[in-house]
Parts: sequence; C-alpha cells; structure tokens
Amino acid sequence: MQNCFVEHRHETIGQHRLFLREAGPTDAPVLLLPHGYPCSSYQFRRLMPALADRWRTVAFDWPGFGYSDTPDPASFGYDFDAYESVLTAVADHLGLDRYALWLHDYGSQIGLRHAITHPERIAALIIQNGDIYEDVLGPKYKTIKAWWADKSDEKHRPLEKAVSEEGFRAEFVGEVSEEVAARVPPDLWKLHWPLMDSAVRRQVAVGLMEKLEANLAWFPRYQAYLRDHGPPTLIVWGPEDGYMPAESARAYLRDLPDAELHLIQGAGHWLLETHFDAALPLVRNFLTRHHA
Repeated sequence: MQNCFVEHRHETIGQHRLFLREAGPTDAPVLLLPHGYPCSSYQFRRLMPALADRWRTVAFDWPGFGYSDTPDPASFGYDFDAYESVLTAVADHLGLDRYALWLHDYGSQIGLRHAITHPERIAALIIQNGDIYEDVLGPKYKTIKAWWADKSDEKHRPLEKAVSEEGFRAEFVGEVSEEVAARVPPDLWKLHWPLMDSAVRRQVAVGLMEKLEANLAWFPRYQAYLRDHGPPTLIVWGPEDGYMPAESARAYLRDLPDAELHLIQGAGHWLLETHFDAALPLVRNFLTRHHA
C-alpha cells in the first residue's frame, strides 16, 4: 500500500479554523467523513489509513468540537444548518466535487442536508447508526422526548448531566456487553472530555440535543431525497444501540430497497471501535464496486 499514513493539520476554511485529517492519494476517489457526537474526527483514525491505498479520505472536527476553534455563538448558529454550511465549505475549499459520504450519528443529519442541497456531488452513501425514521427511534430517546413534552428545568437537567465525562463514557460503552466494551479505548472520553469541558462547548452539546426536536421535521425530507435520488448505499450497523436499534437500520429499506444492509452482531453505536475487522471488508467491497 502507498500513502497509508494520515496527515493532520489546521486550515482556515471560510470563517473557521478547522482541524483536518486526510489520507490517500489526492487524485483518488474521495470519501468524506463528518463525525458524530460525542466525538471528533478521531473516530475515523483507523478507517482512514485502512482505505488510503485506493481512496482519499477526509475528516475534520466540527466547530466547537475536537481541535477546531469554537466560534462565538453570536456569530455561528451551532445547529444542523450551520454545520451543513461548514461541510459544504470544507468540500469547496478542498476542491471536492464528487464523493462518497459517511453518515453517522449527528453527521447523518448534517450529511443528508448537504446531499439534499448538492445531490450531484453524492456518489454513494455509507450509513452507520444514523437515524431518520421517527417511528423506530430507540428507547434511549425517552429522556429527550420527556423534555420535548415538558420544557421544565427538571426535564432539562438529564440533558445537562449527559454532557460530562461520565456521560460521554456511557455513550461509548454503556450499551454493549462487557466483552465488547473492553475493546473501546478510554481515550475516547478521557481525551475528548477535557476538550469539551468549557462553558461554550458544554452548551453547544446540550443545544444540539435540544435541536433534535426541530430536526424531526427534516426526517421526511431526508427520506424523500433517498427515494428520489437512490444513491448506492451501504448500511453497516451496530444493533446494540439504544437510540438507533436494528429497526432503525431496516427502516432505510423503505426508501432504499436496493441498499446493502449488514447488522454486525454484538456491535453498538461505535462499531468502528469494536468490530472494525468485520466492517472494513464490507466498506472496501462496497467502495470498490460503487466508487472506484
């Protein structure tokens, strides 16, 4: 393999100083990797070099996450529309006009808004535990739904409590078996929490949970995009996920009946940490057939 190392750098893109990771030949087909919560581009650190022999992989930290800057909330919206504008700015800045798009967690909401705006750019989708079907939201949504129904301080406190080192740890290891949890490096919360432990960043994280309610109105639009454009799609999913169980993965087949669906048994929301060796061949095979 050639060029299988990952390069790390900061760049000013638009009005924001962002941290980027990139691997693979600059003239290779591109896989764009927006990250989820509560993480950063760090979540793709194994995937990127494992694909870099044949694909150019690009990941970055959203504003307010990881090593990117934290703009003043008065100048940046910290909502899904604002983050979509960042995703578009990154693609434009790097001269990317066609790419496969990885959709995971909040990255799925942002990525699909981007796909709706720029359908001509999307060569393929890889969906990993990203929910867009309201009727199959998992039981862990109970806490957020309680606040949607009663916007009191009492119902809001669990959202605030979740934005903590222990809350982050629970997101990474709280739903899988002890055997699987032992594969998850504590770096994911031990290193990331200090980066998030500021007043602005804590509020950003809580605010994104609050904005999930308004995001429900976008679910039909996401689904319509999939039906109308039918991009080649791989669904690689960890079913041990309280927010997005197996039913959330199968729901995509309503609008993408030709999608390739793989439920990786024992895996949860962070399957690239725990079941990487099972996922990687599926990803490589899919990209070889649809984005080579």
